[in-house]
Amino acid sequence: MPRLLYFVNIPRFFVTHRLPLAQAAQDAGYEVHITTSSYDTENVARIQASGLTYHPLPMSQHGTNPLDEVKALQSIAALYRKLKPDIVHQVSIKPVLYGGLVAHRVRIPALVSAMSGLGYVFIGPGTKPRLLRLLITPLLKTALAHHNSRMIFQNPDDQARFIKLGLIDPARTVLIRGSGVDTDVFIPQPEFDDTPMVMFAGRLLWPKGLGEFVEAARRLKGQARFVIVGYPEATSPASVPLDQLETWQRDGLIEWWGKRDDMPRVYAQAHIVCLPSTYGEGVPKVLIEAAACGRPIVTTDTPGCREIARAGQNALLVPPYDVKALTAALERLIHDGDLRRSMGARGRQIATAEFSLAMVNAATLGVYSDLLKNRS
Repeated sequence: MPRLLYFVNIPRFFVTHRLPLAQAAQDAGYEVHITTSSYDTENVARIQASGLTYHPLPMSQHGTNPLDEVKALQSIAALYRKLKPDIVHQVSIKPVLYGGLVAHRVRIPALVSAMSGLGYVFIGPGTKPRLLRLLITPLLKTALAHHNSRMIFQNPDDQARFIKLGLIDPARTVLIRGSGVDTDVFIPQPEFDDTPMVMFAGRLLWPKGLGEFVEAARRLKGQARFVIVGYPEATSPASVPLDQLETWQRDGLIEWWGKRDDMPRVYAQAHIVCLPSTYGEGVPKVLIEAAACGRPIVTTDTPGCREIARAGQNALLVPPYDVKALTAALERLIHDGDLRRSMGARGRQIATAEFSLAMVNAATLGVYSDLLKNRS
């Protein structure tokens, strides 16, 4: 049995985006191990309950304390030496960077790296992300230079950017769009026959477009219900404060439903799904789920979002930060039920044909198989 190690920054992200893949790998005959930071005990318990072998790491998602980062690197090296995996699949910036650097040193036979979008470090404004980019770029080039490796990108824009920057050989890149959706679980339901509901779902970060969403809600007050589903990410510098969410709700602009684990039921209550993100998405899972559930999408015309949200087919696309255009797109769908339903039907077709969990898992397992054939 080839030994496969998944290295993901935080437990929650592994559970929501990679657990089905890990289970598919186990079913395919791999001995599967998982390592993440361990602060999130709820999702660590979910990983352990899945029957997969779990290894905690002393690593923070957004921390930059040099001593803590050195400790994390040492722990990763110790784990790689102890497990001696045949293949490591690293997801998100820190695992890709740190794991890639360690993989060279300890001679990991095969390496898969994956970036679920470029995120804060690569597109964030301000001095700190710019300095991080200057520091990380040469290190990342080294981390991605493993001779028997592939880097999975979720959209062609990110893939082209890494190639243009000279970070990776094009021959060692693979495009697999998104982490997939179970189209037997996320299924279309008839619209509720009441006031249209516009829903935002995801991590509550400013770059995800929360400010623009709420301003559109202010301008369209009384025409629809505006619902936010999700929770702040306390460790992120871009997290929307709890008191801000409570203020918006108290002012009657939005309903905040908090964290939900019954998302198919939540989508069934929505008429429109809106994600005005400028975050640097891979392919947003919420938009794939919305399409699978037959809900029309309003989102930004940005890399990642436009992979699943096709202008004029299942979505209306607006320029980033353009509240006027966002408001107009939402107002159009709020008042045109036929357009909502036709776009929803087309979204379902796109999701099942191009973004199913089975397709994503099969493509990823194919990458593993190819690399294991070439290991030395």
